[in-house]
Amino acid sequence: MFNVTTTTPDMKGISRIDSGSTHGWFVRAYKNGKTYSKLFSDGKWKGSDEALNAARQYRSVLLDRLEKIPTKLRGRRIVFRDSRNTTGMLGVSRSTKRTPSGMVNESYAVTWRPEPGMQKCTSFSINKYGQDKAFKLAVAFRLKKLREIHGQSVARKLKEMMAEKGIAV
Repeated sequence: MFNVTTTTPDMKGISRIDSGSTHGWFVRAYKNGKTYSKLFSDGKWKGSDEALNAARQYRSVLLDRLEKIPTKLRGRRIVFRDSRNTTGMLGVSRSTKRTPSGMVNESYAVTWRPEPGMQKCTSFSINKYGQDKAFKLAVAFRLKKLREIHGQSVARKLKEMMAEKGIAV
């Protein structure tokens, strides 16, 4: 059995492991995509309390050491393909919503991230514009937002990929 214990700030990154013949406290921290971890075995530390004290001390030293390592700034990741996408354009999906009165509203929803950690969305009604026009408006809007965020080259690459699939925008 694997029990995670992170209820208080002094336990952040420290988990209890009781599985098979392994019994101890596991310390884990991350920096720049790398994982730092160590197990403090009850047997080696002569009991759970002593192992926990050692794990806390190690965690404190580890976090101090990791603070001194400069954080690598990652560029924004741009995804061009996803096997779950069914429209041919990432960020554009077909949406169906039922109103409280029972009426069905269909649309193409568009999502984009103007900055890391923020997501925006809008939609184009199939009922209002028709199937083809709503899709083309959604794709054009998504490409416009990608141009604003990432520049012309990204939007151009997506447009070319859609053309290869036979989707005209």
